[in-house]
Amino acid sequence: MKTSEILIGLGIALFVGAVLSPLASTWPDGLEKVAEHYGFISKAVEKPLTPEVIPDYAMPGIQSESLATSVAGFVGTLVLYFGGYALARGLRRAPGGTEPEKPAHEA
Repeated sequence: MKTSEILIGLGIALFVGAVLSPLASTWPDGLEKVAEHYGFISKAVEKPLTPEVIPDYAMPGIQSESLATSVAGFVGTLVLYFGGYALARGLRRAPGGTEPEKPAHEA
């Protein structure tokens, strides 16, 4: 894949995360709606299992809700991009490494 293609994809993802995310519906998602409808929403775990980095998809410390959501979308997109990039780099075969063995039926 070409670098330009990767950058175009990243640009589109950043646009969606930063510009379109404040336009998302404020209504509950499907799982939450079903839990409310069938009366088991109260059984939801109140304390998350992991610490919330960007709680409720809004960057802490920013007063404007739409700006906080935009910044959170932008930062979240970059974190996932660079996390995926680091993972891919770590899993990439080292130069001069050996090829994986072919299965017996392909030999």
